[in-house]
Amino acid sequence: MNQTELEAAAFRRLLAHLDERKDVQNIDLMNLAGFCRNCLAKWYKAAAQERGQELSYDAAKEVIYGMPYDEWKEKYQKEANAAQLSAFEVNKPKD
Repeated sequence: MNQTELEAAAFRRLLAHLDERKDVQNIDLMNLAGFCRNCLAKWYKAAAQERGQELSYDAAKEVIYGMPYDEWKEKYQKEANAAQLSAFEVNKPKD
């Protein structure tokens, strides 16, 4: 196996792990790790574009979430509490 195949396998495992942990909210990922599922979708979209492939952000989110984002949001996203929002203000990306 080459490095790209190993990286792809690790990425698929990361997506499977996130799929198994729908209880972990994006804001928690952002606050603890500095990235979330939406960040992964943006990186996925950027990688496609760097390789000459057009991919919408919605299509990239569907790859990452395993379903349309609106469906995932309706089923699994919870309202952020005050502590989460406060931590996000400190930890949010600066770009």
